[in-house]
Amino acid sequence: MNRWSDKARRIFRHRRSRPGNVFTGDYGSWAEAARDSTGYDAAVILEKTRDAILKVKAGAACFERDSVLLDHAEYPFPVLAGLLRAATLEGGRLRVLDFGGALGSSYFQCRSLLGGIASVEWLVVEQPAHVACGRQHIQSNDLRFYETAEACLARHRPDVLLLSGTLQYLPQPYATLQRLLAYGLAHVILDRTPFLSADRDRLTIQHVPPVIYPASYPAWFFSETKFAAVIRVARYAVVADFPGADRAAPEDEPAYFKGFILDKQVSS
Repeated sequence: MNRWSDKARRIFRHRRSRPGNVFTGDYGSWAEAARDSTGYDAAVILEKTRDAILKVKAGAACFERDSVLLDHAEYPFPVLAGLLRAATLEGGRLRVLDFGGALGSSYFQCRSLLGGIASVEWLVVEQPAHVACGRQHIQSNDLRFYETAEACLARHRPDVLLLSGTLQYLPQPYATLQRLLAYGLAHVILDRTPFLSADRDRLTIQHVPPVIYPASYPAWFFSETKFAAVIRVARYAVVADFPGADRAAPEDEPAYFKGFILDKQVSS
């Protein structure tokens, strides 16, 4: 008897054939990297992400990640553990500020395993075009879209800050992280965060395979020591860390992805 099921074969082929991103360069400034790339706000990115998310929302596809549809579930279990822990500590309510959350990718990946939580608010902060698209096509009672964290916080009281594959695509990632941590949300989940093995910052250009969409944009690899210092100064404690699911690095230098679950330290 063949021990490989048809489903297992499909999954294996899918994982082996999934196109990989290429990271090149070692840029001295964001302006230089932006000049040599097409940018993250290219219309094609939003269009492909919208079409994929609408298929997931309608039940016509299982999962979406970075606009790519998956025919099988790939749950972000460490993120789910952090979310469920936060909901338990917050009286059975889950209120998430998902900074850079696209059109709700993490929400749709996690929602089927959050059914036991009495109240869920998922609040995505994104670029204006994404927010307009999200409000028109995707928004629901549980899922809302805002252009700034300040606009979100003016109307909601989230307990969890989620940053999943976001900081590396920002011009000033450390300053953004400092600003977000300064809001003092009780729990923080950082996922899909890239670090250089050499423990330094490096700014590259990420080239997306054309089969996904034709685009390139600046992308950071971080110093974990420097990253940890920002967390420590903001008075957050690391509850747990975990290896990231992503496997990518600059062409000529080793790197790794990592995630963290943090709690705000209570002043004595």
